[in-house]
Amino acid sequence: MFSGAQFSLYPMSDDFVDIILGALDSLDPYRDRLRVETDPVSTLLVGSPDIVLAALRDVFVTAAAGGVHCALTATLSRGCPGEADDPICAGGPGRPPDRSLADRVQDAVDAVAAATPVGRPVDAQLSVYPLGAEQHMDEIYGCIDFLKRSAVFAGPKHFCTRLSGDAGPVFAAVQEAFTRFGAPDGHLAVDLTVSANSPSTRRPAAPSGA
Repeated sequence: MFSGAQFSLYPMSDDFVDIILGALDSLDPYRDRLRVETDPVSTLLVGSPDIVLAALRDVFVTAAAGGVHCALTATLSRGCPGEADDPICAGGPGRPPDRSLADRVQDAVDAVAAATPVGRPVDAQLSVYPLGAEQHMDEIYGCIDFLKRSAVFAGPKHFCTRLSGDAGPVFAAVQEAFTRFGAPDGHLAVDLTVSANSPSTRRPAAPSGA
């Protein structure tokens, strides 16, 4: 099944060119397992979902390591009917067709709990779109239930779910949302925004009545 991510990176620094290029260098260990295409707007990663998410995590963690405010926006897609299958996408995790929604929710919760921290706190917003799936709202509600039960859940928001915590478990949660919900062989898209070192986390609370 075709799967991949299209992402753009935004370091809030005068040194943004070196930060972006240095972050893209972190893709080097994955290049034998990914198709990577960079243009002036974004970078495309095509491969199995576990490799795509690991590479995306490492790119962002590298960009944020210097302490500057950094944001990443990404669209993830699997099973798109408009894309020809690619052998590089074979393998990796996917939704077993014989697992109930309740079992998949629990599997996802367990996977995030077992994820290895990488030492970089991040905040994220995530939306999942199972396209063309019967009972698609059941799949969305199941994914939301999983996210609420995960250790990185930070609250609901209009059109998305907020996540917060170490980048290891946060990106693990994104992978679980991407692979365990929707039709097993159907099209599913994820809209993702990740932020690190945001100045808003250092802003003092507004005085009462403000």
